[in-house]
Amino acid sequence: MNRMTGESGCKGCREEYKVTGAQIERLLASPMFSSPELVVSNEIYEQRLAACAACPKLVSGVTCQACGCIIPVVAKLKQRGCPLPGGGLWQAVV
Repeated sequence: MNRMTGESGCKGCREEYKVTGAQIERLLASPMFSSPELVVSNEIYEQRLAACAACPKLVSGVTCQACGCIIPVVAKLKQRGCPLPGGGLWQAVV
């Protein structure tokens, strides 16, 4: 953040770059996210979202500061794990 202007140096933090709930829903409605081979169960998904909601690295309830990913999207994918050092808050499902 620029201390003089109060503006964030991260373009993703500016309003024009924020991901909307509608955009996330559209992504999650795509065919890729209906494949049981690629996505976790709703129960695991909710557990992952809850873990991230309690994490201080979650920005605006959507973006992970550790990796820059959109949590509601990547938390649905089996192959993804939490990127926090030390093992993360949740693991990939193999």
